[in-house]
Amino acid sequence: MATLSVPAHIRSAALLSLVALLGACAEPARHATTPAEDPVARGAYLVTLGSCHDCHTPKVMTAAGPVLDSTRLLSGHPASEALPVLPAGVVAPGQWGAVTNNSLTAWVGPWGTSYTANLTPDRTGLAGWTPEVFIETIRQGKHAGVGRALLPPMPWQMYRHMTDEDLRAVFAYLQSLPPVSNAVPAPLAPGAVLSHTGSAAPGSL
Repeated sequence: MATLSVPAHIRSAALLSLVALLGACAEPARHATTPAEDPVARGAYLVTLGSCHDCHTPKVMTAAGPVLDSTRLLSGHPASEALPVLPAGVVAPGQWGAVTNNSLTAWVGPWGTSYTANLTPDRTGLAGWTPEVFIETIRQGKHAGVGRALLPPMPWQMYRHMTDEDLRAVFAYLQSLPPVSNAVPAPLAPGAVLSHTGSAAPGSL
């Protein structure tokens, strides 16, 4: 049987290609869009992925629709913004399950009225909090880990499965934000939703 002779330069090129391929398989690719080492950068990534801005950041209405207000990132429902009167019977069995304002920062449902928290490191937000308190808040679904229950639409039931490392990264990012003074109103019971005028009272999450 005849033996096929492969030129030396072709054998060398094939060997180099094989070595490069094995090297690529042995070392997983790093994605610049998924920061791992810098907690603040990873926290920013997780906050974006978790859609926290959807409810916790006020919006500015433009011709193209609402966009994030970059001067009030994650500062919660504006204390000065009154809610329109909600007609009786809108939120009821067989009707709407919940309604929200244009910025998605205030929600009305069977639980009453809830306002998204100021997550910036201002005294009206998370100033004075520690990573441990933040983690317990998410794990237990209670304000500061021991207070009142976190109300819808806050999806803490899903976020509670995040690792301690990820929650610490989220907190690190929140603490890096410019502080915004905004005393978010406290939540209201179902019977109070129609009479609320938007007056500010300390509230959170």
